[in-house]
Amino acid sequence: MADRPFVYRFTKDLRLDDHAGLASAAARGTVLPVLVIEPTLKERLKASPRRAAFFCSAVAALDAELVERGSRLVVLRGDPSASLVTIARDAGAAGVAWSASYDSASMARDRALQSDLEENGFTALVVHDAPAVAPEESAAAHSSGGAGYRAFAPYFDAWCGLPITSHEHPLLLRFTTSDVRSEALPTAEEFGAAGNAAAGAAPARRLFERFLREGAAQYSLAASLPSEDRTSHLSPHLSFGTISARTVARRVRERLTDPFALSEERLSLRLFLRALAHRDFFLQLSWFAPWTHDEPLQEKMRGFTWESAHPALEAWRSGMTGFPLVDAGIRQLRATGWMHPHVRAVAASWLCFDLGVDWRVGREQWDRWLVEDDLALATGNWQWIAGVGADMAQYPRIYNPERQRRRYDPAGEYVRRWIPELAQVPIEVWHGRTAESAQLALGLYAGSEYPQPAVDHAVAARAFLRRYGAFPSS
Repeated sequence: MADRPFVYRFTKDLRLDDHAGLASAAARGTVLPVLVIEPTLKERLKASPRRAAFFCSAVAALDAELVERGSRLVVLRGDPSASLVTIARDAGAAGVAWSASYDSASMARDRALQSDLEENGFTALVVHDAPAVAPEESAAAHSSGGAGYRAFAPYFDAWCGLPITSHEHPLLLRFTTSDVRSEALPTAEEFGAAGNAAAGAAPARRLFERFLREGAAQYSLAASLPSEDRTSHLSPHLSFGTISARTVARRVRERLTDPFALSEERLSLRLFLRALAHRDFFLQLSWFAPWTHDEPLQEKMRGFTWESAHPALEAWRSGMTGFPLVDAGIRQLRATGWMHPHVRAVAASWLCFDLGVDWRVGREQWDRWLVEDDLALATGNWQWIAGVGADMAQYPRIYNPERQRRRYDPAGEYVRRWIPELAQVPIEVWHGRTAESAQLALGLYAGSEYPQPAVDHAVAARAFLRRYGAFPSS
């Protein structure tokens, strides 16, 4: 059936290079590239203007690449099952392929779509493209069989020893010039947003090359120092697939083989690889345990009581908690759609432990502001921070926000960048004397718009740890 076209449905894999799904489709015939704007996607984009702008720019860039190859992106709106069955019939296609999803709701929709296509006589291929190492590949290395990993350390050991495949087969990507009907490309205005974003395969490649050239060697410092801002910033590109995680991981592994690389650079590259492996770890975790979207991975913590509301919850949402590092991170998120990775951990810790608020509340709030769109990763990270997921420490790691600020933003550069109320306040009075609690000095607030601390961190943290330690015996 190689003479028949094969439909490839783009989802969050908006590129042509190093593409596992496209390679699978191209091995079966000429490829008819299709994008379906389904109701679920439409609602998610409407809820996040920056995400909508990023997505639409990435789609436009993908279509431009296809046009250069003598094809175009066929855009449809509506139910994906009905749309894909119809277009496959109209094009005389042998089947449909697309990239696997990893959050539970999307995985269920993938299964339903696969069933509908097969019932209508089409081959349906769901291909792992988002991770650098597919879940089944890492699971095969698991000593207990194919159920995946629930602890990161053994997963990372296995991940480091596994090969990373390449799907760089540009000559095999033959696109059809079918005359099937196509709707207009999506625009940001369609989802209530405006403007453009630097999205698409070309900007992603430039960003990655710049990181390798200028930031990778200092990643070990940049990952902790928010004022440096030298992390890769690839998270939205990886989540929408404008760059392949395999490409990134392979290039970093190759860089590590450079005999002239300095020890600091090697350390930084290994830490960056660890971050990529952590991403794969959470994807495989959700793949094998999709119920974790709603419930903690740790069975013992499924009955633990979290708060759904708190008097200071709105202060956290708006970056007005009175803890400068937390507030600077939240304000950066709301202003840019991105937050420094270490500050994310501190801000999430404050919500879960200082307020005792459910990690799912935090996940939903950040999902509104982040450009990146990956619920499986969000779930894994939030559960990790909340002490109910894959981090198997006896007690959760509770960050002291002021101590973290003093250690990782000692000059206050990051805080002042995002909190103008503190821009002219001497850093010496940002906190009390050494013998005092690590709260901001009350004298700071006279005539200032910046708020007092919403809670006493030491008191709140101790109270949470007592309750955590007593569960489930309480």
